[in-house]
Amino acid sequence: MFVALLATVAIQAQQIAVVNGGTTKLYSNLKDAIEGAEDGSVIYLPGGGFPIADTDTVKKKLTIIGISHTANSDNADGRTTINGKLIFGKGSSGSALMGCYVSGDVFIGAGAAVNDVLLRYDNMNSVQVKNSGCRGIEVNQSYLRNTSDMGGTNVKLTNNIIHSVKGINGGLITNNIFTSNYTYYDGNYFHYAINASNTVIAYNVILTTGVSGSYHVWSVFTGSNSEVHHNMIYKKDWGVDCVNISVEWSNVFENHAGVTPSSNYHFKEEYKKYEGLYLYGGTGFKKDPLPPVPYITDCNVDEQTDAEGKLHINIKVKAVTE
Repeated sequence: MFVALLATVAIQAQQIAVVNGGTTKLYSNLKDAIEGAEDGSVIYLPGGGFPIADTDTVKKKLTIIGISHTANSDNADGRTTINGKLIFGKGSSGSALMGCYVSGDVFIGAGAAVNDVLLRYDNMNSVQVKNSGCRGIEVNQSYLRNTSDMGGTNVKLTNNIIHSVKGINGGLITNNIFTSNYTYYDGNYFHYAINASNTVIAYNVILTTGVSGSYHVWSVFTGSNSEVHHNMIYKKDWGVDCVNISVEWSNVFENHAGVTPSSNYHFKEEYKKYEGLYLYGGTGFKKDPLPPVPYITDCNVDEQTDAEGKLHINIKVKAVTE
């Protein structure tokens, strides 16, 4: 039933399917789909671009699933792009976003505390938690292109590629790669990749280095009571069993200065032994992330009907599970 629906959606102008129980409704734009969906619905976004206004807010529990945030060669539908920022506001606890490229930020807790939001297999400008009462937010196997501010909450960051992060309190930061840093002002300018308190910080690769102008670039800053161990960091001892990299990152990591969904990033041969402990440790990491939904891998339509007036359409669909 659902495979047939996907095929229909792909052919008929890439409509948005909203599924609740045994009922499916089709929408032509994301705003109408969000407003028309019942609490607990799943919104399936095909490949393509879906604009959303800054005033549009998710106010109910919704699971939004795209095809992928990157154009996979095995995926005929390309990637799903949400053009704008996506806001999870009051009433949206328990929501999820998977398999989407978001051109702007993802806001959580706008107007009230929002709990148990999952962001997985996404590419986002950043995550901005706007209420310190939010709990149970998890970001997994995603790309965060700029500094994320978690608003003093207990966010879990696992197996992501992240620009930099601040504002985690009582959370978990494991198996991530941090590519840059943000500026933190406290009498002087400091540059940090991580600013967190009371948090487990382990098995992360922190690619920031050296000095920026007259400002010292500190790779990390932690408040009180954080458990820090087994992080890989440049010319700095930090936490228990730190892997202190004394050579330039270019000798350790391929494309360390350009870790993006399309770059060929990996540890060089001498450091391959660390691969499974860091980004690929824990829950692992998919370079070609596909969310748990059937998707079209191939579609062939004959140029004309046959002698009986029938148009032959051959569609191949692959089901991906978590």
